[in-house]
Amino acid sequence: MITQEKALYNIVIIGNPNTGKSTLFNRLTGVRQRTGNYPGVTVEKKSGEFSFEGTSFNVTDVPGTYSLAASSSDERIAVDALTGHIPGLARPDCVICVADATNLVRNLFLFSQIADISIPTILVLNMMDAAGDQGLKIDTALLSERLGGIPVIPVVARKGTGIDDLKKSIKGICSHPVIPAQIVWPDCVNIASDVVAKQIAQHSLPALSPSELRRVVFDSGSSILDRAGFPPAEKQKCLDNARASLVHAGYNPLATEALIRYEHLNALTRDAIIHPEEPVAQKSESIDRLLTHRVWGLLIFIGMMYLVFQSIYSWAGPLMDVIDAGTGWVSAQVAPFLDQTPALQSLVTNGIIGGVGSVLIFLPQILILFFFISLLEDTGYMARAAFLMDKLFSWCGLNGRCFVPLLSSYACAIPGILSTRTIEDPKARLTTILIAPLMSCSARLPVYVLLIGAFVEPVYGPTWAALTLFAMHFIGILIALPLAFLLNKFVLKTPPQPFVLELPPYRLPRMMDVILRMWERGKEFLIRAGTIIFAFAIILWALLYFPRPENVAQTQRTTFVEEYAASENISPAEVTLKLSDDTDLQARLEAHLASAYIEQSYLGRFGKFVQPVFAPAGFDWKITVGVLASFPAREVIIATLGIIYNLGDDINEESQDLRYTMSNEVWKSGPHKGEPVFNIPVALSIMVFFALCMQCGATIAVMARESNWKWAAAAFCFNTALAWVCAVAVYQIGMAIGLS
Repeated sequence: MITQEKALYNIVIIGNPNTGKSTLFNRLTGVRQRTGNYPGVTVEKKSGEFSFEGTSFNVTDVPGTYSLAASSSDERIAVDALTGHIPGLARPDCVICVADATNLVRNLFLFSQIADISIPTILVLNMMDAAGDQGLKIDTALLSERLGGIPVIPVVARKGTGIDDLKKSIKGICSHPVIPAQIVWPDCVNIASDVVAKQIAQHSLPALSPSELRRVVFDSGSSILDRAGFPPAEKQKCLDNARASLVHAGYNPLATEALIRYEHLNALTRDAIIHPEEPVAQKSESIDRLLTHRVWGLLIFIGMMYLVFQSIYSWAGPLMDVIDAGTGWVSAQVAPFLDQTPALQSLVTNGIIGGVGSVLIFLPQILILFFFISLLEDTGYMARAAFLMDKLFSWCGLNGRCFVPLLSSYACAIPGILSTRTIEDPKARLTTILIAPLMSCSARLPVYVLLIGAFVEPVYGPTWAALTLFAMHFIGILIALPLAFLLNKFVLKTPPQPFVLELPPYRLPRMMDVILRMWERGKEFLIRAGTIIFAFAIILWALLYFPRPENVAQTQRTTFVEEYAASENISPAEVTLKLSDDTDLQARLEAHLASAYIEQSYLGRFGKFVQPVFAPAGFDWKITVGVLASFPAREVIIATLGIIYNLGDDINEESQDLRYTMSNEVWKSGPHKGEPVFNIPVALSIMVFFALCMQCGATIAVMARESNWKWAAAAFCFNTALAWVCAVAVYQIGMAIGLS
């Protein structure tokens, strides 16, 4: 629970990826943290609070970065968090720069860029135990002196070592700020910065700080001038004029910063870092020879991913069944209290309780997925997995980190989309989010089992039935990867980029961090996506329930009595009498009424209205209504068809009654009057439609939260159109070649 005490100081934690920055954040804030997105971008924001000796601190953990050079709004989050350009996030009172003690010089490159901004800074040397194992010795006092007297704190965040010293330093530097020593830049850099400053002044634009001017000069795609309102047409000329002084001094303009900074850092760390006379052999090297091997590494990876996939696909099943059963039990307990108000009873049991159940049902999969993702990341294996899979995805603009989200989406697209947060490239992440729903999730399986069992297996046998099931799971990825290529090339226009990946050392995961991450993801899903999913469930309930004319019940009851009397060759009066004590007959009447209500509901009427659009795919109005009603969850089509066919909603994909009824269903009107509604082409077209269509309100909600509503709406429209085209093609080709 977040404390209500006002935070006095704002702290930002920044560092390279794989430096233990998040572990340090968790050590400081514990469960008093919250997640969200920065305004206008898809990058995740993590913040929390802690108190020390009566003083409160608000801590923000920004995404890991190797440099403050940034071109896109997503990449600029780290810079904007430091400079106070993010709405609702003040300029920090103190920056904690987390560095990997085993790679200190490289990590200090980012620190030296932060020093340019002139903010009180603490340098945290994490993984000091690993540095000791390598025989490294770091003179923190000498390093602190050379960095301008700022605190340099050695810690082992995973074990909690040094955290109290860090808290004392945070309080001390907030009370008595210390600015890090800065690089003395050569004249050519200062001249280049002055050229940019004069150009900005000539356009009467707000002046930039010295550090921002240097970022404009050094970075190949800096967005600082764009944000300042500098005319785009004159931007390149301004940069060329500024960088002329660097060229004249013998520098490559885009390599100037690295050369000068590393020259400075090498001098700064001389004698402060003492290396062993002979390098200490590292266990990571021998393990990597196995885990990154082209053959053995791939086999281990496949086994690891199978374990993850199997856990999501199967292990979550019992928990999901418990939630489903619990939802039904609660509905059954509540329903008798609302017998006198049927509309309210249906709203509470089917709408509210059912809506809550439709949200909670996803929690086991999400928690299990993030349990494994946390373990894989914290042990260091996730980076090895990304390395192994990169070549498979690089041709279409994705990278190796995209594999786990896509694999997870075969169980459920929701945890798959949430797990894209491990992808650092924002465009690769967006592409993965957009194609993840094409993976054939477990919710589609009941549809496949019903239709294959009813129409494919009886005609072509179990071998073709198995091949059909495999094809339905494979069609999504077959379309998704070429689609990713087209998205990156023509829509997002992502230029080819090398996949830069650091292999972190292997570590034992800290279980508290794993549990915290599971807690964060579960809570965030319930609060952010769950509210939208619940809203979808209520809206769909209303569309299926209303309108409810009073004459429908009486008319349909009379029709049922007359039809049953004729079939049994008894009088309607006898049927009416029989209804008073025959529970089976009462259930059949209730199923008949439910079917009639769905047919005349708003959704039923809309289904009949749009059925001509689906006619080329072989759908009648009942199939169309089933497709529309399954928007909250694909498997709902089975219960909907059960109601429409007067079988009730207590059926599943194995129901022989449903299979028999569907097999004997015929067209009541139109050009196909008297012909069977279902055949092999129709069954295949329905399965293809469900394989490709984003028929899941929960997925759309999560996609919108992780990107934005524009992309979610575009993906829904595109996937629906794609599914329709493919379903029509399958049906028309199937009919043309005589499948039956």
